[in-house]
Amino acid sequence: MNRLEMLREMKLLPLWRVRALAPAPQPSLATSGDATSYPAGNVMAAPSYVADAAGPAARAAHIATLEWDALERDIAACTACGLCRTRNRVVPGVGARRAEWLFVGEAPGADEDLQGEPFVGQGGRLLDNMLTAIGLARSDRVYIANVLKCRPPQNRAPEPGEIDACLPYLKRQIALLAPKLIVALGRSAAATLLATDASIAALRGRVHRFEGTAVVVTYHPAYLLRTPGDKAKAWEDLCLARATLSSGADDDLLQKTRGATK
Repeated sequence: MNRLEMLREMKLLPLWRVRALAPAPQPSLATSGDATSYPAGNVMAAPSYVADAAGPAARAAHIATLEWDALERDIAACTACGLCRTRNRVVPGVGARRAEWLFVGEAPGADEDLQGEPFVGQGGRLLDNMLTAIGLARSDRVYIANVLKCRPPQNRAPEPGEIDACLPYLKRQIALLAPKLIVALGRSAAATLLATDASIAALRGRVHRFEGTAVVVTYHPAYLLRTPGDKAKAWEDLCLARATLSSGADDDLLQKTRGATK
C-alpha cells in the first residue's frame, strides 16, 4: 500500500536579510527513505492512532513505539485535543530524520497551518537566515518542529492540556532523531522542554538538558522580527549552541565562549 511521504546568511548588520521563500514541498506518494521534508495534513490513511479514550498513559506508551511513518500518520489522525477541529493541516516537522540539531518552536501559525510545514512565513525566512549564518540548512543536519502540531485559533498561546496532548509526539521525535543539540525558540518551547516558568533572559547563555540532550535557549524568530535590537543576543545564543555541539565543553568553558562573542 502506498504511503504518503510524511514530511543564508544571517547578517548581523543590525538586521538579518530576508530571502525569498522557496515554495513549500508538494506531497508525494513515494515511500520515503531518509526524507528531508514531510507534508502534513489530515491524511486519510489507516493510522495506528490510539484514541485518548484509552488513557493518556496508554496513548503516550503507544506513541513511544512508533517509527517515523507511523508517527506522522498518528499525528495526522490525532484528536486528543480540540485543535483537531480547527486546524487545516497538522504540522509534524521538517528536516533530516537523523539530525544533529533540533530547533523547537511553539506552534504553527496561519501560513504553517495552510502549508503543513513549520516556519514558512516571514519568521521562517529569518530562521533560515539564522541557520545559514552558522552553516546549516533545513535539509542538512537540521530538524525543525513545534511543541504543538496544530495551530491554536488566532495564534493564541497553547493551553496546558494541548501541550500535554502533543508532548508525547515531540518526545518521540527527539528519541528518533537522537539530536546532539536542541535549540528552544522562545519561552513556550523552553518552558515545555525544561519544565520551568523562567524568562528567556534568565535561561539564555547557559546549557540546559532535556533527558540528557543539551538545550540552548534563544528568542523566537517572530519576537526578533518585532524586536530587532535583540538579534545580537540571538547571535550569541547561536554561537553558544555551535560551541556546545562542536566542543562538547563543560558549562564553564561555554560561558567563556559566550563572553567572547559579545
